[in-house]
Amino acid sequence: MRKLLVIVIVIYTQQLNAKPWVPDLGNGRYKNPIIYADYSDPDVVKVGDDFYMTASSFNCVPGLPILHSTDLVNWEIINHAIKRFPDKAFDEPQHGNGVWAPSIRFHKGWFYIYYGDPDRGIFMLKTKDPYGEWSAPALVKKAYGNIDPCPLWDDDGNVYLVHAFAHSRAGVKSLIQVVKLNSEGSKITDKGTIVFDGHKDHPTIEGPKFYKRNGYYYIFAPGGGVSQGWQVVLRSKNVFGPYEDRIVLAKGNTQVNGPHQGGYIELDNEEGWFIHFQDKGAYGRIVHLQPVKWVDDWPVIGIDPDGNGIGEPVLEFKKPDVNKKSEIKIPQTSDDFNNSTLGLQWQWHGNYYDDWYRLSEDNGNLRLYAQYNPSKSKNLWTVPNLLLQKFPAPDFTVTTKMNIEGMKNAEKAGLVIMGLDYATLTAKPNSKKTILTLATCLNAREGNQEQVMKNVQLETNTLWLRAAISKGGMCQFLYSIDGDSYQSIGEPFNSKEGRWIGAKVGIFSTKLEQTPLSGYVDFDYFRID
Repeated sequence: MRKLLVIVIVIYTQQLNAKPWVPDLGNGRYKNPIIYADYSDPDVVKVGDDFYMTASSFNCVPGLPILHSTDLVNWEIINHAIKRFPDKAFDEPQHGNGVWAPSIRFHKGWFYIYYGDPDRGIFMLKTKDPYGEWSAPALVKKAYGNIDPCPLWDDDGNVYLVHAFAHSRAGVKSLIQVVKLNSEGSKITDKGTIVFDGHKDHPTIEGPKFYKRNGYYYIFAPGGGVSQGWQVVLRSKNVFGPYEDRIVLAKGNTQVNGPHQGGYIELDNEEGWFIHFQDKGAYGRIVHLQPVKWVDDWPVIGIDPDGNGIGEPVLEFKKPDVNKKSEIKIPQTSDDFNNSTLGLQWQWHGNYYDDWYRLSEDNGNLRLYAQYNPSKSKNLWTVPNLLLQKFPAPDFTVTTKMNIEGMKNAEKAGLVIMGLDYATLTAKPNSKKTILTLATCLNAREGNQEQVMKNVQLETNTLWLRAAISKGGMCQFLYSIDGDSYQSIGEPFNSKEGRWIGAKVGIFSTKLEQTPLSGYVDFDYFRID
């Protein structure tokens, strides 16, 4: 009996520690993507033996995730540079707005992040400790439609910033501009110079990253659009051009569509590596790692089977030679709510407030208080108190245990798969019963109402809710009243991406009426396998 108990405990522990996607093959090689999750527009910097990555976070809060790695393959989330937006406009979700395409750099002991807000301008944050507090976003350039900024500290002390344009705001696109900054990198000092026009050969060129190597200024920038584009590198001996251009990475014979913008890293042994994203629909913009070889001062990214200088993505390759063994890690997913703070994988859909939730270390649960949304919207599109995280793998299962004993009438809580279309599996009290409801909403952005797909009446306050996501983003909801036997509810739901982000999965609690006191739901855990 004792031996059987030990076996059960071991199996249970393995299930808790199961990782949905592991790129490190354990034999000195890795597979792409290195992160099967939505880290759009990634950029990376090397500081000593450590690597730090950030990515677009748009309207999600906290924003600007900071990830850490020691080998460019195994990554974990260590912080967010923006805790919440100072602008109260983000109290309501600003889908697709906010933080666009950041760059991260290290200069004279300081970490810097620059990002573009398409409606406000270019901002900068900095810190000496990437695990600690970052400065509040400071406006570097007030502009409408200036996006994708990246700084360069030159050898002669000058500081430059390269950026692109969003046609939806600026009225122009496919142009790359360089502006001068003051010595602190905090303000522009000139009107800027258009250094490249991509309309003819590289339409929608954007996402520029600035480097200097062997006397050349390089701008890495994708052209051709997110889904079917290619990587361009611009090269010049003069920071303001003229720039030569060359395609250095394209889809080729692979299934990696439109290898898009990212960041270049060079190791101490001069190995070159490039991190970029691939658009995968409901899964968002997942992250790949490519080797880089320099030929005649031009980079070739990936492998070049025909020798034409245009690389194609690798699906498997030897790991970067960092001369050390790395622990296998992935960005965090499951959360047992046993800590005093939420796991770093969680983001709200807008600015959050502390009275929305409470973590109980004694009970090891997360209490969500039902929030009233006064918006005219008939669905969750304008609800900020959705606690969500990214899809972490092509197929995975989410399970959460909840107790609704503290909920009041006209309140509901449960599991959500959120995107342009979304689905919820929610519980609400009804006399001494619990009503479990599966609902979907198509084209939520248009203000459409939710449609009830299935109702089930139960005689319990404790429920286990589950979502099983299979390849392609198909989602089947299930429920259990004992945590062992699960029953499917309704037909599979086809998850969809959000506004510039992948679909997300999470939990929420809302109420239909504005009342002085809110009820609450307790979540015991949220596990992904």
